[in-house]
Amino acid sequence: MLVSTDLIDEMIEESGPTMLAEPVTADFVVIANRLPIHHSTLQGSSEWLPSPGGLVTALTSVLQSRNGLWIGWPGVSEDIDAPYTFEGIQLEAVKITREEYEEYYLGFSNATLWPLYHDAIRAPTFHRAWWHAYETINRRFAEAAAKSVSPNGTVWIHDYQLQLVPAMLRVMRPDVRIGFFLHTPFPPSELFSQLPWRREIITGLLGADLIGFQVPHAASNFSRIARRLLGATGTDSILHFDGRVIRVGAFPITVDTKLIQATTADRRVRERAAEIRRDLGNPEVVLLGVDRLDYTKGIQQRLSAVNEMFASGHLVGGTHVVVQVAVPSRESDAHYDLERHNLEQVVSAINGDHGQVGSPVIHYLHQNMPFEELVALYLAADVMLVTPFRDGMNLVAKEYVACRDDLTGKLILSEFAGAAAELRGAFMVNPHDLDGIKESISLALKAAPDEIRARMLRMRRKVFRHDVSDWAQSFLAALGSANTSPAQNEVG
Repeated sequence: MLVSTDLIDEMIEESGPTMLAEPVTADFVVIANRLPIHHSTLQGSSEWLPSPGGLVTALTSVLQSRNGLWIGWPGVSEDIDAPYTFEGIQLEAVKITREEYEEYYLGFSNATLWPLYHDAIRAPTFHRAWWHAYETINRRFAEAAAKSVSPNGTVWIHDYQLQLVPAMLRVMRPDVRIGFFLHTPFPPSELFSQLPWRREIITGLLGADLIGFQVPHAASNFSRIARRLLGATGTDSILHFDGRVIRVGAFPITVDTKLIQATTADRRVRERAAEIRRDLGNPEVVLLGVDRLDYTKGIQQRLSAVNEMFASGHLVGGTHVVVQVAVPSRESDAHYDLERHNLEQVVSAINGDHGQVGSPVIHYLHQNMPFEELVALYLAADVMLVTPFRDGMNLVAKEYVACRDDLTGKLILSEFAGAAAELRGAFMVNPHDLDGIKESISLALKAAPDEIRARMLRMRRKVFRHDVSDWAQSFLAALGSANTSPAQNEVG
């Protein structure tokens, strides 16, 4: 169905100054909370740089090949304008005020939805003002897309911050094919039902033609809730709602294996890995944790287990060294400041108990890290510790596996990370179980070389089967074949 430009203008006439003055149109539009760039003012210079991460890499390449458009918040104050284009893709910035950021992002997105979607590890907070801000910003994104997507175009919406956009956009642009992908877990009914606006969220998501999740049980959780709460009919993979057919499925995201291979093969990176081990005092074993600083990652629980192993003599200072990288996260949120403070107290206590002058047992870094440095750390580490309480996927685990072309690394992995379904060669742990974490570390340290090689080979075969570009293409292929006609029956 074609929609005229005049009708589109009429639908969003109240959107005001939230979009660029001269919006462009594109056949393919990506919508995410953030643009794929960030504003840097290091050393007195002001410039826009590409944001790190495999998702940005994958979507950028798709957008470049399709002359597409990315809609998102630039992450800066309203008086700084984002560029209209960057590295061959078109950009459209959605403005968000400071107050809206606090209520929509820090509030509803990250104090309501984030804990709820991560097993309510911390109690979610429900505020009506936050919900209203969430509605407002979601409508702003939907309006931006409605004006920017070409007739019969495709829109791919990402993540928990924008779950109302599919249905809003469906009303504004019924001609458009809409995909949605959730990067976080999706909770079971017992948890999701706590949300006062549960019907609105499910209705919002059902505006899409294809709804993607990281793992099958998250897709099943959603479909069961949609059937029970809104009376949708069908199966876990195909729902019928409001005269439409909606496909639901798992599309496990992965890493940029080509970039990792090239970086791993770089002589400078390998030399840096050797230098890291020398800087650490050439220990027999380096244990590594790399996590975004977030309470869902289980960092303090993991370090408590490590502390007990040093206390019992199963780990020995000088022989065993731990490196913990905690990437800054949501630094404007006071709760995350407290998280950092508590973590640093734990690290300090462990070093005070078990370290020596000039030789701490835990080397702690709270900083963003260039990708080359991160790969060097992966190459330097004998044991990788990935123990989140709940994670949609966790790409750190996959990055580590992709780096270990010598087949010698050992991965300790939480059974509650989405990656656990694929990386069966890891030493699996329940991150809530300190004794279990300790036992898995001990098993990894004692494992024979042949066992380690077999485990790593099994994981690498899985990781290298598809890269992040394949993931994007598989989702878009499924979206392209999704049924948007109410007159047709189920699609396979």
